[in-house]
Amino acid sequence: LPKLFANKSQIQQILVNLCSNAMDAMPEGGTLTVRTKKTTFESKDMVEIQVQDTGTGIPKEIQAKIFEPFFTTKEVGKGTGLGLSLVFEIIQKHEGHVKFDSIAGTGTTFKCYLPMRG
Repeated sequence: LPKLFANKSQIQQILVNLCSNAMDAMPEGGTLTVRTKKTTFESKDMVEIQVQDTGTGIPKEIQAKIFEPFFTTKEVGKGTGLGLSLVFEIIQKHEGHVKFDSIAGTGTTFKCYLPMRG
C-alpha cells in the first residue's frame, strides 16, 4: 500500500471502534476480517480499509442514524453512541469517505476510503 498522510492514532481509533462494534455484533462468535487495498473512489486514488463481521447486521430502520452522535442500540452502560460518529468525523477530517453494507443476520462491512497524497 502507498503511504498516507494521516494521523496514526486517529486511524487506530477508527479500527478500534469498528472492530469493537463488530465484536459486539457477534455475541455468539463469528468472523472478523480487516482488509486494506489501493482502490479508486469518486475518480480519486484511495486506500480502502475494510472491516467486515458475520454478526447480526444493522436493521434497515436505523441505518440512516448510525453515524449520529449519541445514537446507540446498546443497553445503558454498554456504549456511548460515539464510536461510529467519531469514525465518521475522523474520516471526514482526512478528506475521506465511509460507507457500509449490512444484511440482517449475515453481517456488516464498513469501507473507509482515505485519499492518497503524493
